[in-house]
Amino acid sequence: MATLTKKRKASEAKYDAEKAYSVVDASKIVKDITTTKFDSSVDLAIRLGVDPRKANQMVRGTVSLPHGTGKILRVLAIVTPDKEAEAKAAGADFVGLDEYIEKIKGGWTDVDVIITMPSVMGKVGALGRVLGPRGLMPNPKTGTVTMDVGKAVTDSKGGKIDFKVDKAGIIHAAVGKASFDAAKIADNANELLQAVMKLKPSSAKGSYVRSITMSSTMSPGIIIDTKSFN
Repeated sequence: MATLTKKRKASEAKYDAEKAYSVVDASKIVKDITTTKFDSSVDLAIRLGVDPRKANQMVRGTVSLPHGTGKILRVLAIVTPDKEAEAKAAGADFVGLDEYIEKIKGGWTDVDVIITMPSVMGKVGALGRVLGPRGLMPNPKTGTVTMDVGKAVTDSKGGKIDFKVDKAGIIHAAVGKASFDAAKIADNANELLQAVMKLKPSSAKGSYVRSITMSSTMSPGIIIDTKSFN
């Protein structure tokens, strides 16, 4: 059986592991128990009462976090020449078309988000084997296949995140950094939770939100009270 470190023991002494806290209180505790030397990511794990194997119970969406993620995203805009200026003005890190198609075919994926246009999806779709496993494939449902390229780039740079329930019925998403004020972490977490609530499938039975846990990198998880979300 693994032995708890001194830091872990000190962290667990600052809260009740069996108690369910409000989002606001959980955000304060997570900041208090984070001991990493780097700026840890703060994450939510939301376990839903859905069966993701059924198409009508798949929960997937996007949300713009009011205070951003704290992470600087590298955005690639694969667009036609007439949209390049728009993408660059919005802050895209890489802009082009065929040259980036070829780079990706060669294995280059040094970006966090790829935005493209419907007319270009024929070329981008052929990159599925490279982009799919890395979660980089553009999708109209997440707003990354659009004619409004400028807005899509701005949203991605400003804190827009994608979320999707996994095979175990859990949504994992980052809602900020440990360096954020607790109030900002709470605002971001509530924004994500409200977005998930709006996507409740009509076919889902019983409690929709089974459990919510907030944690930072390498910290224990803080249980969040689900009553207000059911």
